[in-house]
Amino acid sequence: MIDLASALAQLPLVAILRGIRPEEVEAAADALVEAGFRLIEVPLNSPDPLTSIEKLARRVGDAAIVGAGTVLTTAQVAQVQDAGGAMIVSPNTDIAVIAESARRNMVSLPGYFTPTEAFAALAAGASGLKLFPAEAATPAVVKAQRAVLPKDVPLLAVGGIAPDNMGPWRQAGADGFGLGSALYRAGATTKEIADNARAFAKAWAEMEVR
Repeated sequence: MIDLASALAQLPLVAILRGIRPEEVEAAADALVEAGFRLIEVPLNSPDPLTSIEKLARRVGDAAIVGAGTVLTTAQVAQVQDAGGAMIVSPNTDIAVIAESARRNMVSLPGYFTPTEAFAALAAGASGLKLFPAEAATPAVVKAQRAVLPKDVPLLAVGGIAPDNMGPWRQAGADGFGLGSALYRAGATTKEIADNARAFAKAWAEMEVR
């Protein structure tokens, strides 16, 4: 199984498949992995999310880190791991959820918004940080936070990210991004997912070249 450092080194973009159905998930996973994605989450407020995670883990678990988003309780952490998931993503900084994820040796990417939340998350064992919602912040906020956060902690901006607006966030110190509706909307075709995934991967690669 790929680890977080390797996944981020290959393509530090998290595919957020909110609303996807179990019967759609394998084709979507194939399209994402082919485009270079190595981090895939199914939010728990999607239809039958644990079945989708189980299918994802079987399909692409060797090539990508698969897990759940919108994880709010320690019981859900256990359920995700039992389904084969290896990553826990939350919209908030819940110390118990972070600590339980770390105890289970799962990737923990909690949502945070302030330095206080960020340092609390790291103290609890977070693997990285998810600035959420990024729409309510600015790249200047990332730059200021980067001055105090540990340099080796991955910081991902999530919310409102599109291929054409990643540059300023990257320049400010974001290490990657979580991608929601600009990558996947419920009911999207496999071709639409593939096209969007390639557009994001291309945008990231072009930033890295500059």
